[in-house]
Amino acid sequence: MALEIERKFLVANDSWRSQVSRSVKIRQGYLNRSGKCSVRVRSAAGRGWLNLKSATLGAKRCEYEYEIPARDAEELLKTLCVGALIEKVRHFVHFGDHLWEIDVFEADNQGLIVAEIELTHPEEPFLRPPWLGPEVTDDPRYYNTYLAEKPFKSWQP
Repeated sequence: MALEIERKFLVANDSWRSQVSRSVKIRQGYLNRSGKCSVRVRSAAGRGWLNLKSATLGAKRCEYEYEIPARDAEELLKTLCVGALIEKVRHFVHFGDHLWEIDVFEADNQGLIVAEIELTHPEEPFLRPPWLGPEVTDDPRYYNTYLAEKPFKSWQP
C-alpha cells in the first residue's frame, strides 16, 4: 500500500521566500466527491498525473499517483472536474533535513498559503522553520478537496 505521511501548517511570514530552490505552477481538479477517496487530476510543468487519496483526516493517508499524458490531464481539467479548479504555485524550500512544499494559492483561493512536510512516520521529529505558523493537518478546510468545493475567498472571517 502506498502511504503518505504529511503535516500541514499555515505560514506566519514571508521569510521563506528567500530560501526557495524552485517553483512550479500547478492546476488540479477533482473527478469525484466520494466519501471514501478523492480522485484528482493535476497538470504541472508540461506533465500530468492522476492521484487517488484516502478521504481521512490526519497526517497518515493512502495515496496512489500515476503519470498520464499532459494532453489528457488538460482535457480532464476542462471537461470532467467537479467544483472549482485549484490553482497554485508550489515553492520548494529545504530546511534542516526536510523539503518543505509551500503552496501559494491563486484564483478563488488567493490569500491562502500552506506549508507541507512529508515524513517517514507521524512522530518523526523535524526542525520548525521560523516562518512556520499553526498546524492545520487535522482541519479539513485546508485540504484541496474542500477548497475545490468551498474556496478560501468564501470563508467567513
